[in-house]
Amino acid sequence: MATDRILTIPNLLSLLRLVGVGLFLWLLLDVDSPGWALAVLMLSGFSDWADGKLARLLGQSSRLGALLDPAVDRLYMVAIPVGMAVAGTVPWWPVITLLAREVALFATGPLLASRGITALPTLYIGKAATFALMCAFPLILAGSYSGVVASVLHAGGWAFLLWGLGLYLWSLVLYWAQTILVMRAMPRASARDADATPDTQ
Repeated sequence: MATDRILTIPNLLSLLRLVGVGLFLWLLLDVDSPGWALAVLMLSGFSDWADGKLARLLGQSSRLGALLDPAVDRLYMVAIPVGMAVAGTVPWWPVITLLAREVALFATGPLLASRGITALPTLYIGKAATFALMCAFPLILAGSYSGVVASVLHAGGWAFLLWGLGLYLWSLVLYWAQTILVMRAMPRASARDADATPDTQ
């Protein structure tokens, strides 16, 4: 059961992942150290898996974690491809696709808020897409070096990227379908609150 706790191990891991976004961009673009940037991505991917696992094992699920974890995931999904595109490691077209998906998903927020809903439940297909993309970019980054192994990693990274993009776009369709269902089934939040207020006259 989600609680109002803030100081939990999963939340700490999510905050460390948040710091890792800036560290990754600094290492990749300023220091020009793709190897260390890759290490940050690998640690971030592990902590992304660990915070959910620990939340269940330790009974430390929280409302903050339910909001923070997907928010950090989305930030990574923007910062990592943009940083790698700026560095010339990936072309811009998959980056623009991801950004367009994020903008389209963000557009559901005001619609849901009008019905008194802050967010829809996370879809497993969205988690699978995030997993694929979190595998794709480190593999592509590792494949930026020369050699046979790097070539294999680069090809694997692109396979994960195309798979992740497909799942990511499909999850957008499902989120929008859920949003439309919510808009049709639920009245506006103000009207619902007015109906719930006792008539004192």
